[in-house]
Amino acid sequence: MNAPLRPAEIQALGAYADEAWDRRIVPALTEYIGVPAKSPMFDAQWDAHGLLERVVVDAARWVESRQVAGLKLEVVRLPGRTPLIFFDIPATRAGSTDTVLLYGHLDKQPEFNGWRSDLGPWTPKYEGGLLYGRGGADDGYAVYAAISAIEALDKQGIGRPRCVGLIESCEESGSPDLPAYIEALRPRLGNIALVVCLDSGAGNYDQLWLTSSLRGMVSGVLKVEILTEGVHSGDSSGLVPSSFRILRQVLDRLEDSRTGRLLPESFHCQIPGARMAQAEATAAILGDLVWKRFPWACGADGGPALPTTTDPVQALLNRTWRPTLSVTGAEGFPELANAGNVLRPCTAFKLSLRLPPLVDGHQASVQLKQLLEDNAPYNAKVTFHPDGRAGALGATGWNAPDLAPWLETALNAASQAQFGAPVGYIGQGGTIPLMSMLAAGFPKAQMMVCGVLGPKSNAHGPNEFLHVPYGKRLTAAVSQVIAACP
Repeated sequence: MNAPLRPAEIQALGAYADEAWDRRIVPALTEYIGVPAKSPMFDAQWDAHGLLERVVVDAARWVESRQVAGLKLEVVRLPGRTPLIFFDIPATRAGSTDTVLLYGHLDKQPEFNGWRSDLGPWTPKYEGGLLYGRGGADDGYAVYAAISAIEALDKQGIGRPRCVGLIESCEESGSPDLPAYIEALRPRLGNIALVVCLDSGAGNYDQLWLTSSLRGMVSGVLKVEILTEGVHSGDSSGLVPSSFRILRQVLDRLEDSRTGRLLPESFHCQIPGARMAQAEATAAILGDLVWKRFPWACGADGGPALPTTTDPVQALLNRTWRPTLSVTGAEGFPELANAGNVLRPCTAFKLSLRLPPLVDGHQASVQLKQLLEDNAPYNAKVTFHPDGRAGALGATGWNAPDLAPWLETALNAASQAQFGAPVGYIGQGGTIPLMSMLAAGFPKAQMMVCGVLGPKSNAHGPNEFLHVPYGKRLTAAVSQVIAACP
């Protein structure tokens, strides 16, 4: 066990993080937000457009400009794949043989609509400690915060292990290129003792939050075709089955539309007792904030629309340990202004199926395709094309390993020092494919999965923001945990 940091050292780490964010990180992220570097799933011509290349090169130059002692950085480019930043910083603690791996990504989700009139996805605005714009919080800040956390230690002469970084550019597409990079870089990664993943969220902005689990995901396009061209609805309806009705029938195989429960039992898993206990503890901290933090519309009676449950414990479990289906896009529909009396030839939905952490993503993808396509009603052409590469369809979730005593102590100490409150534990409903990959490849590594995506930050949606004061404290907390790594 390393000696605890002195109060003066802890204070100095916080002061360095404050200065780093104000003078260097916020300006860098302001430039980053202005670049529409959408993930390959949302920009098929990403290579020709060069926007992912731009944000990767900009981040790499920023890292190199910091002149961290011994730092070696390479932008790795495997043929046909998105670029990745790999950096390697030698240990400053004598005799240290372990490695800390820090992770983030630079690709972004699409624009989406509904932004406040004075905001936009690619027009950064810093207001009241919040930096608005697409990608700053998810997850452009990660590389800048990671380097600053290391710098803070080195400036104070606080010993630490070797640190390496993986900053990818296809996470929002399910990280299809990451396995190839991990395999190519495996001999250079070393003995990974701690993974610091800065791509997750927080239950509030009042304490350090450790992510205890992540859901997996299968996404893809479900399409129903019944005609070769649109036909007069008066002439054909009642005889030609609606492609939308057929699609509804097919989805009824998957989901109980009344409750939202996924019907195949293979898409569910047993919730571990430890996660149940953590959900109860987190519910006691957050209470109704668990569901009230969302932007509910006006309901039928004039009050707000309601969630599936107002029980904070069940709300936490629903969004982290239970499978859910969302329709995130559609094709085959004309705009309302152009919707004539025509029976449409086809309907297509983009499906996003979130899976519990212990369900295999690839196997679920195969099962989902078979479920949706077999025995199509009216012998219609029904196809489901899952996202991903052959042999790696779907993303498997992740359940955190038991915390080593040193890490549990370090997390609590960091949270108390930087926030004045104990660390909180929360499952997240999103997916970070890297975590299941690293859990399989480095089963002995400890995991610190955390991030700045707290209430109202709205990653992927309109008015996304980064809570800068939280980012500062998180950076200092990461410094403390790295220093405590054996």
